[in-house]
Amino acid sequence: MTGDWEWDDTLFAGTAPYYRRGRLPYAPGLADVLAEVLRLDGRGRLIDVGCGPGTLALSLAHLFGETVGVDPDSGMIAEATREAAERGVTGKARWVRARAEELPAGLGTFTVAAFGQSFHWMDRDLVAATTRDMLRPGGALVHIADLKTETRTVDGLPRPAAPYAAIEKLVGQYLGPVRRAGRGVLPQGTPGGEAAVLARAGFTGPERHVVPGGQPLERTADDVVAGVFSMSFSAPHLFGPRGAAFEADLRRLLREVSPSGRFSERGPSTEVFVWRNDPGSAEPGSAPTV
Repeated sequence: MTGDWEWDDTLFAGTAPYYRRGRLPYAPGLADVLAEVLRLDGRGRLIDVGCGPGTLALSLAHLFGETVGVDPDSGMIAEATREAAERGVTGKARWVRARAEELPAGLGTFTVAAFGQSFHWMDRDLVAATTRDMLRPGGALVHIADLKTETRTVDGLPRPAAPYAAIEKLVGQYLGPVRRAGRGVLPQGTPGGEAAVLARAGFTGPERHVVPGGQPLERTADDVVAGVFSMSFSAPHLFGPRGAAFEADLRRLLREVSPSGRFSERGPSTEVFVWRNDPGSAEPGSAPTV
């Protein structure tokens, strides 16, 4: 990570109940793109590192024989377990509470390792090297994130946009101008440069794919509030005894922008980078299950 910041177990404390409702979805065609690019056929094993409440892992579970989600937060593991049961995939999904730095944790080998907007929280060189060792010949690491370079407007949509700039300012009024992260702060934000890290670990690539978003979404004030509380830099515990006052101010701000309590938004596009651990070996989808 950057500067003197060190990970601690409060990073996402209390965010799990808000995550699924508050976070915007990945682009609708993500699973289809990965199935084609990686030649997935319902066999093989997926490990989702930093799985959160299972959002990514569960959306891809039908492409694998077994899915393993790993996350250090107990609340996230509980949410993933519950959602897997609701979707009827408990028999092929396993959830492990552990930090990525604790891998391989006796979990075996995998055909695909996925990092959905999680890699920047880890000791990246260590985790990249360990993950490569956990992949079968011909396996792939996929780094997945919202496309940060696109501009999304609500032009042509029926509701106003959520006032994200004003929300960020309000968070700063309560928590200070420097981004919070667990018990510490990130004055320089989270690190980039994933390509150099993965190349050092011996991966080849990447192959870049953009899955188009842009689908119209309608969001309620409750959805927007959940989105704020799902973020590490505005996790509920950071507000301490001022949490109720912050939420009251946040809801007041949202009512001023949209008295109906409804907002329009467009779903983000999803950017996918595929890294191979051995391009000369079998394709991921053709590797046998373990």
